[in-house]
Amino acid sequence: MEGTGSWDALEWTKVEPAPRPFSHGMEDFLLEAEEIIAQGNGVVLVNTDKAGILSVTNFRLLFVSEVPRVIIPLGTIPLATIDRFSKQAPKYLSGQRQSDRTACRFLQVTGKDMRIIVFGFRPKTKQRRLVFDALLRCTRPSQLWSLYAFTCGPSRFGNSDPRLRLLDEYFRLLGKTSVRATPDMIRDISFSKFNQWWRISAVNSSYSMCSTYPFALIFPKFISDDEIRLASSFRGRSRLPVISWCHPGTGAVIARSSQPLVGLVSTRSDADEKLVAALCTETSDELGSRRKFYIADARPRKNALANSAMGGGSESSSNYFQSEVVFFGIDNIHAMRDSLTRLRDYLDTHGTTSSDGMSSFLRNGGWTWGGGNLSSMSASVSNFGDSGWLVHVQSVLAGAAWISARVALESASVLVHCSDGWDRTAQLVSLASLLLDPYYRTLRGFQALVEKDWLAFGHPFSERSALPNSPRNNGTTEMKRQSSSATAATSPIRVSSGSSPSLSSSSHSPSSSNASPIFLQWVDCIAQLIRMYPYAFEFSSRFLVDLLDCVLSCRFGNFLCNSEKERLEFGVFEACGCMWMYLDGLRASGDGFHEHYNPFYDPSRHNGPLLPPAAALAPTLWPQFHLRWSCPSESRAGELDAQVRVTNKRFAETLEGKSRADEEASKLRVNVERLMGELQKERQRSNSAVDMARRACKESLALKRAVQSLGCRVQVSSNSGTALDAESILYGLEGFSAEESSSPFSESQRLQSSKADLSVSISASEDGVIGGEGCFRELCESLCPFRTRDGCRWPDAGCAQLGSQFVGLKANFDAFDRLSIYDCYFGSQ
Repeated sequence: MEGTGSWDALEWTKVEPAPRPFSHGMEDFLLEAEEIIAQGNGVVLVNTDKAGILSVTNFRLLFVSEVPRVIIPLGTIPLATIDRFSKQAPKYLSGQRQSDRTACRFLQVTGKDMRIIVFGFRPKTKQRRLVFDALLRCTRPSQLWSLYAFTCGPSRFGNSDPRLRLLDEYFRLLGKTSVRATPDMIRDISFSKFNQWWRISAVNSSYSMCSTYPFALIFPKFISDDEIRLASSFRGRSRLPVISWCHPGTGAVIARSSQPLVGLVSTRSDADEKLVAALCTETSDELGSRRKFYIADARPRKNALANSAMGGGSESSSNYFQSEVVFFGIDNIHAMRDSLTRLRDYLDTHGTTSSDGMSSFLRNGGWTWGGGNLSSMSASVSNFGDSGWLVHVQSVLAGAAWISARVALESASVLVHCSDGWDRTAQLVSLASLLLDPYYRTLRGFQALVEKDWLAFGHPFSERSALPNSPRNNGTTEMKRQSSSATAATSPIRVSSGSSPSLSSSSHSPSSSNASPIFLQWVDCIAQLIRMYPYAFEFSSRFLVDLLDCVLSCRFGNFLCNSEKERLEFGVFEACGCMWMYLDGLRASGDGFHEHYNPFYDPSRHNGPLLPPAAALAPTLWPQFHLRWSCPSESRAGELDAQVRVTNKRFAETLEGKSRADEEASKLRVNVERLMGELQKERQRSNSAVDMARRACKESLALKRAVQSLGCRVQVSSNSGTALDAESILYGLEGFSAEESSSPFSESQRLQSSKADLSVSISASEDGVIGGEGCFRELCESLCPFRTRDGCRWPDAGCAQLGSQFVGLKANFDAFDRLSIYDCYFGSQ
């Protein structure tokens, strides 16, 4: 085995004891209801030369690296995604020793998602046999209930009735957007709505007419249910022509069906011809001319003729009024399966993480690629072209573009079918609808499109994915074993020339002869359209990758079984989780910037049909899906999308921050205005208080002087014993202003004066203190506020004598009583 030099550190010949308990240290890596069935320790992922623990659970093959303990995505694959697996033994050079031939054991796992992985096991541990036997049991379930989707249950991804969503989509197509579907409509079969051209029929409500069609169908308005039943017998599997999409303005439709049962004798059906003719209604112009009608047969013409020998065939334009039959030449499901297999092998051979652990630059001495060997390089490109995958994708794209152009440019109606009407027909009809209707290019509309044209109209997902389709044991779904010779040519274990045949090889494939990547190919076509029209789609290429992973893994119940009827009969909707709810939950965590959203989406730029010209229909590899395992670094073609998404997120966060800042600033402005108003009120109250204090001080000062004029002493003091001067206080009040912050008093003085309790004491002078006429005159002149240069102004003559107890008080009581302090006695204010 080449490219495994770092494995020398492992002791491959050492016999290990019995494996440790399966759940040892793995609990943190398991999903809900996921259980480990088998486990191998010291397993090496050959693709990347990493060692770890390989576990087989009831849902997936789980590979966890040893240091650090993390899940390795390349080595972790859901069981339903495994296409086949086989034991592989290395091929040795003739000169190698016999002891070297037991160095390692390999297990090759091939996935439906374009990866081929190889695990290396230590010899003599029986771990490979343990894992291999577990894969045999788990990847080949014989009944539907064995799938992980039923074990896990709906959990937090509960599913609603998809029939309600189908009715809502029908109402939208008929222009009845104000009507919403209810469970009562389904129970009472009261969902028949119509417009001027079409109606919703309940003729198949019990699935008695066609078991693979949905319970509700759209037909021309003037075709009765009895005529519909007659027409169904002329089409393969009773899949008669029904309307899948209709233009709301012109009345043009895209219809779908299976092949007519014309046989070799060209059998005809009046009911079928009448139904097809009703699809070709009159145009909306004033002339009332009939619109053009095309019958698009997706098969090559020779295949249609071959089916005539088995009772099928194709229509004759002479039997259908004003019709034209066109063959698209798209190959069948077997060609698509083989093409994808060749593409997967090519990518594994020339990738950077190939299943043999070698780079394509170094394999076979560098002759495979590079080294100036142009012939080898040309052969490599030729191998890629021989896969034919891109040619098939281009055929589907061209067919859908042709249909959409006929409807958009000619207002024509188109009937599309292949053999059974559920593979190539589903691809063309749904892709053409996507090109015509911008609603289907949104996330919600895309879900409606998938549920209508793929799920409701019976694409056999279980059969195409090789899964059981019955809740009980069913021998018809037993997986076939393939001989080693069938896969020897495509084995990814590369060896040098001259090596001997492998020691042992057995391949086990869960795929049946009818398995085919039809839905995967359709999603690939949409990825090509996103590349051509980056502004037209709300969802991104990453969303399509996650969608395919969910479909291939069968983790949810949406894509189980083969028809709407089977999913209802087996109770899939109630028993399993819903993929759409899971994807919605992922997007909800991204706040509008999740990687499922296309950052370039601009609905105003493509609000009509997309009509790609033939020259633009040149598909390339879809890097995000085709190259993500074989060339992980080169698969990041969406790095620009990621950068734009990050930039948009930062810009939105900046705008949100600015909005919050503006809101806070607005609140601050309101608070400042409120505080300014309160401050203004406080200023007014303060000024008023100062004025009142000023008046009170003036009155107190006047009273003090009056009392002092009577020969008494007045002293105002605080409870601290500090004497206060009323004149100083009045001076301070006179100098205080509410508009000025300065004050003659310090802050501490103001606080002290505001808290102090004031006391007033008045004491009278004794009579003996003052004596003689001179003393009295001196006392009068110093104390009496009414004495002037002209003499005493005391009423009614002279002043009191010294013998009085109080100066002037007892001299003339009547005159003192007549004195008013509000008059001019104390002077003007």
